[in-house]
Amino acid sequence: MVAAHKPYWMPEDPVYMPIQVGAKGKPDLGYTRDDTGDNISIKNPNYCELTALYWAWKNLKDDYIGLVHYRRYFTKKEKHSIEGKKSQILTKADWENILSDYPVVVAGKRRYYIESNKSHYLHAHHAEGLEALENIIKADYPDYMSAMDKVMNRTWAHMFNMFVMRRNLYSGYCQWMFDILEKIESRVEISGYNTYEARIYGFVSELMLDIWLEKNQIQYKEQNVSFLEKQNWLKKGGLFVVRKFGLKRTV
Repeated sequence: MVAAHKPYWMPEDPVYMPIQVGAKGKPDLGYTRDDTGDNISIKNPNYCELTALYWAWKNLKDDYIGLVHYRRYFTKKEKHSIEGKKSQILTKADWENILSDYPVVVAGKRRYYIESNKSHYLHAHHAEGLEALENIIKADYPDYMSAMDKVMNRTWAHMFNMFVMRRNLYSGYCQWMFDILEKIESRVEISGYNTYEARIYGFVSELMLDIWLEKNQIQYKEQNVSFLEKQNWLKKGGLFVVRKFGLKRTV
């Protein structure tokens, strides 16, 4: 699936299925909508691209299921130009080749170097979501605690909620993840969160993927990810410093 909330360039390769996330009550974009069948489309402001993952879990029967974003794709290698990046997006043949050897493909590691996944999350987001995740795993999935501790102390993670999985693994992961997220919903009050922080379940789930992979010792392949728009690295670096050292933004 290619998660999108607005019209955008899409690959022509038939392996990609554009899906309109948060489609409930929105004009049709001509993509598959996440508000058909069994769905949680209305939760998109808080769940982000997870509404597409839920829709696929409940409504698709394919042997392999995965998710990319309309501006972010798995690619063979990095290129500088936007057109160069597009030319490197994995094709159906590429996926068939990779998935013949690996049951799961994830994004290449995002490295933080000077801080752990836990400290990075706490510097970037409200703590309640991560605290609830830990408490729920401790109470309901105690055999995952060792994996959670290991992942929280790492200085790298597989981010973006981007992956491709064999169907049985996909179903197992979704069952575990959405059960926990539903429990977090019942414990964390987010009515005072701004629009960005209200995406709490999308943020928490990014770390849940590695916890699940670690606990179940799932073999996976890391794949390069390319962003199809220019990025302001100076701004990104500044926001990182603000979060890391608790500085106040002046602009």
